[in-house]
Amino acid sequence: MFGDMMNMMGKLKETQKKVEETKIRLNSVFIDEKSLDGKLKITLSANRTIKSIAISDDLLQDKEELEDYLVVTLNKAIEKATKINETELAAAAKEGLPNIPGLDMFK
Repeated sequence: MFGDMMNMMGKLKETQKKVEETKIRLNSVFIDEKSLDGKLKITLSANRTIKSIAISDDLLQDKEELEDYLVVTLNKAIEKATKINETELAAAAKEGLPNIPGLDMFK
């Protein structure tokens, strides 16, 4: 029994390490999102850190229009990044977790 607990603890530490490695790797996974007309382009990491924003000169003439573009485009980019982030982290966590009946957290 004690050996099983030690084995489980070892697997949990391995899993924690894989999750941390995945978080670091996701810093270099980039999502590019642009407005429908291409006037605004945003790049962010899968960890939801904005890397760049490119704004067409047309949008610089109208503050409200620019704000609307930013909100819509950033939200779309963040949604995509969040899906990638959650999928990758769940996969890393599930891979190393011991098979405990009734503990299907990452389905």
